[in-house]
Amino acid sequence: MAHYFMISCVKTMVVSPSGLNPLQPKNTGESPKGLTTFMMYEYRKLTPEQRKELVKQRLAKGFPPHSPPHPIQIEAFYLLTVACYEHQPYISTPHRRQELLNLIFEQFINAGFDIRAWVILPNHYHLLVYVDKFPELSRLFNIIHGRTSRYWNLEDQVTKRKIWYSFSDRMIRNDNHYYQTLNYLHFNPVKHDYVPSPYDWEESSVHWYIEDYGRQWLRDAWVQYPVKDYGKDWDD
Repeated sequence: MAHYFMISCVKTMVVSPSGLNPLQPKNTGESPKGLTTFMMYEYRKLTPEQRKELVKQRLAKGFPPHSPPHPIQIEAFYLLTVACYEHQPYISTPHRRQELLNLIFEQFINAGFDIRAWVILPNHYHLLVYVDKFPELSRLFNIIHGRTSRYWNLEDQVTKRKIWYSFSDRMIRNDNHYYQTLNYLHFNPVKHDYVPSPYDWEESSVHWYIEDYGRQWLRDAWVQYPVKDYGKDWDD
C-alpha cells in the first residue's frame, strides 16, 4: 500500500520545470577532471602521508577536507548518490528502504524538487532530481539522514553509530546522459547482484515507469541509451 501511495505522490512531480525540456537542461558542465573523490572508507585506508597530500589538494581547489565536493551548483538535473558509512548494509530490510523512501519523498516534494527516478539499495541510494535550489540539498539530507539514523540506532539498540556518508552529485550534461542515468538507476539492483531483473526490486522507480509508459518504452530506452561502463570506479 505504501508503495502505491508514493507513486501517486511522485506522479504529481514528474513534470517539466517551466520553459525547460526535461531532456535538455539549461546549463551543461561537469566536475573538474583529475580530482579523485575519496569516500571515507577509502580515505581511512591511506597512509598518513597520503591523507595529508589528499587534504592539501582538496583545500587548494577550495573543497572541504573530507566531504565530496560540490563544485557545480546551478539549476539542472543531477544524479544524487548517498552511501551508508563504510558501505555497511544499514538499509538491508524492505521496511527500512520503504521508510527512507517515504522520508525522501516527503522532504523533497515539500521543498518543491522534481524527482524523476530513484533506487534504494541495502548500502546506498541514487536519485535523479531536477535541482533549482542547490544549497537546499544539504538541509534536506541532514533531516532525512538525521531521522533515519535515530530510528535505526534505536531499533538496533546502539548509540552514536554513524549511518550515513555525505552525498555526492553529478550534473546531467545532455539527453544521452539523462537516459543513461535513468537506465542505470533501474539496472542498479541487478548490477550489484541483488536480483536477476530490474522489475524484481521493489524500491525503484522502474515500477512507476512501467505503469506510466509501459515495458516497451523501457526496453526501447535501454537499447537506445545503453549504460555501458556507467558507474565504473564510483559505484562498484
